[in-house]
Amino acid sequence: MILAAIRDVAIALLAIESIVIGVLLAILLVQVRRLVRMLREEVAPLLEQANDTASTVQGTVNLVSHTVVKPLVRVSSAAAGVRQATRSLLAIKRRAKGA
Repeated sequence: MILAAIRDVAIALLAIESIVIGVLLAILLVQVRRLVRMLREEVAPLLEQANDTASTVQGTVNLVSHTVVKPLVRVSSAAAGVRQATRSLLAIKRRAKGA
């Protein structure tokens, strides 16, 4: 008799536990669905904007490289060549005078 009552209480507790687990699982599924929706609607546009910004920065770098850096390197190279040529000519004159 007591064993039967304990059995009935255990069955009732297991049934309640199963219902609670089912409800919690349903809540979990709803939360996962909300997370997926948020990732699609909010994070994807942010990543797209970051990609657009990176493309803009790359374009700016290319523009600065072509309009500022390359001409500056050319001028600097030419100046170094002229300076070296002048040194060479002055060295030849000094040798000619000294010899």
